[in-house]
This record gives sequence, structure tokens and C-alpha cells, in this order.
Amino acid sequence: MGDFYQNGIITTLHNLSDRPLGELEKELMKFSRSRPMALILPCLYSELETVAMPNILQHLKAVPYLHEIVIGLDRADQGQYQEALKFFSELPQRHKVLWNDGPRLRSIDAKLQAEELAPQEPGKGRNVWFCMGYTLASGKTESVAMHDCDILTYDRSLLARLIYPVANPNFNYEFCKGFYARIANGKINGRVSRLLVTPLLRALKKVFGPLDYLEYLDSYRYPLAGEFSFRKDVMNDIRIPSDWGLEIGVLSEMKRNYSNNRLCQVDIADVYDHKHQDLSLNNDQGGLSKMSIDITKAIFRKLATNGIVFNQETFRTVKATYFRIALDFVETYRNDAEINGLKLDVHQEEQAVELFAKNIMKAGCHFLENPMEAPFIPSWNRVISAFPDVLSELYEAVESDMKEFG
Repeated sequence: MGDFYQNGIITTLHNLSDRPLGELEKELMKFSRSRPMALILPCLYSELETVAMPNILQHLKAVPYLHEIVIGLDRADQGQYQEALKFFSELPQRHKVLWNDGPRLRSIDAKLQAEELAPQEPGKGRNVWFCMGYTLASGKTESVAMHDCDILTYDRSLLARLIYPVANPNFNYEFCKGFYARIANGKINGRVSRLLVTPLLRALKKVFGPLDYLEYLDSYRYPLAGEFSFRKDVMNDIRIPSDWGLEIGVLSEMKRNYSNNRLCQVDIADVYDHKHQDLSLNNDQGGLSKMSIDITKAIFRKLATNGIVFNQETFRTVKATYFRIALDFVETYRNDAEINGLKLDVHQEEQAVELFAKNIMKAGCHFLENPMEAPFIPSWNRVISAFPDVLSELYEAVESDMKEFG
């Protein structure tokens, strides 16, 4: 049960009454007549073989208000793509599966790459970007939600609460971020958000003062949540990173494009669990280590666009300030866990803090050494200006793949 406190400068929509799902879906059905809705699902083929995705599929089959489901499929050969088509064929809603590794979509990608208008590396950001392109090409929906495909505790009420703020015509929100408590199996999870992002934002505020961007990011209760919803027009102008900075990058873009009163966050689940990444203490190219570097770089880049000047001494100060604040947070979370009868390993928490502190310096060095780096995927508006027929080509490629292999 949530409280009603409004923290920061972003509207928070709480779960105050455990409203019956049937009531929410009845309203969403009414909204869908004037504001059709879609769901984007970026997934790996391997996720279809987990316990999470079949459960998600069963819940989605019962959702009555969705007009379209767009599935982005990564790391799949032809046989796996065909298996995926069979897997999703149970969905009663109109649904399309983008075979991102297939020759048709690869051909479009190659054409865009030649003009430096495509994602530079594979990953979730690239997957989401192509899914957004197809959703624009389809033109069948006005409100769109997106969530991950590894949610072990999935219930369709999550989707209903996530899309409601941008689907309700009486609300003026263009974008909504989901949040939840990362509690599962008697443990507090969400280490990167708890032990990196929040203390890093507090450290940056201490070093640079109360900047509007930092106050904005710190207003989100779970800034790294992979669940968000938006109006169709958002997809035209947004530029997103292709790495683990995706969620922070999306929030930064929404800050750039819209006023704060057009953005909100909503409580979408009492319990949330998904697959967990390794800390990767000895490998900064994988796991939470790479994630922490990418996220930190995304924050530094945005601050630079706001006029903040960085150098090695600045990053050393930020690291030292972060380290002290993060260690204080470990004690806070230990106490929070204990009063709730939850487990929290202080040794592992402090290991994570030490790793993240080192990676703040690595992110800073990378930022200084690569001043010409272009981290964002171009917006679809820019791509369309260069290739006016690209959306129709993307639409036809997806249709042809499903017709040939389905």
C-alpha cells in the first residue's frame, strides 16, 4: 500500500486503494475507442524459453483493450524466428514479430548504417528503436506501453496501471514511468538504482549544486525501470542510447522535449522480480559493471549539455562524494531490511559500492577521451527526412517475414 506523498517535480500516481482490475480494464476499453493502445515487447529469443515469458503471454491473452502488440525479437536464426511466430500465435490481438536479425530488417539497417542513421551496436536500445519505427509505420495506435520480457512476477494489472495515465483522455500526460518496490524472495534487490543512481545524483547535487536536471532525475522513484508508456508523438522526436543507458536516456529526452507537468510516474506492482545480472567484479564489459558505466556516462553526457564542465579532478571529487553517500545508504537499507524481516548482505552491498565508485572514474575517463562520440540513435523524424519511404519499407519487411515464415 503506497502513501500519497508527492516527491520531487514529477507527478506520482500511487496505488492507494487496490482498485479492482476489472474496473481499470473497463475504463481502458472505453478509452480505447478514441485512443487505441499498443504494447511493445523487446525480447531475446532465449527469453521465450524461460518461465517468465510463457506466464506473461497467458496474462496478455486476457487483455481486452490492446489493439496491437509489437514484439522485437533479437538473437534468433530462421528456425527460432519461426518458433517465435508459433509461440506468439496464441495472442488474440493483432501482433507483429520483428525479426531483427533477418535479412529484410538487416538490409534496412545496412542502408541506414551507410548514412550513420542506425543504431551502432546491438542491444535493447536498438530493439526498442525498431519497434517504435514499426509502431509509427503501422499507425494504428495513439497510446503505447513498453515493458520487459523477463518479469517473473508479471500480472496484467501491471500493464493496466502503466498505460492508464497516457490512455485516459482526461489526463494530459505524454509520458509515464512505472515504479515498484524491488522486493522478492525475502530480499531487497535493485542494487544499481539503490547503490549507484540515487547516491550518484545526491553526490552530483552536492558537488554542482541544485540543478534542475538532477532534481528531475531524483524525482523518479525507480529511474531504471524498463516499464514506461507514452503518446504516439513521443516516438517521432526521441533519441535513445543503444546501451545500458537506455532508461536514463529516455528520461533525459523527455525532460528535453516536454514540460514537467506532461510527465508522471505510476505505482504498477507491489512485488516485482526479474532475472538478475551478475556484479561482474572483474569484467567491466558485462553484468552490473558495464551497466553502471553506461548509466553513469549517460548522466555525465546530459549534464555536459546543460553547461557542466568536467575534468579529472571533478570526477575524483564526484567519486569521493558518491562513495561516502553510498556507504551511508547501505546502512539505511540494512535497517530498512531488518525492520521488514528481509535479508540484506552488507558485504555484498559494500562490494557493489566499491565497484560502482571505480566505474564512476572509468565512465568519466571514457567521457573525456571520446569527445566526438555520438551515443544516441537518431530520432525517427531525422531518419524519415533522409529516407522518406523508410517506414513503409520497415512495415513491408515485417509483413513479408511473417507471411513467408509464418
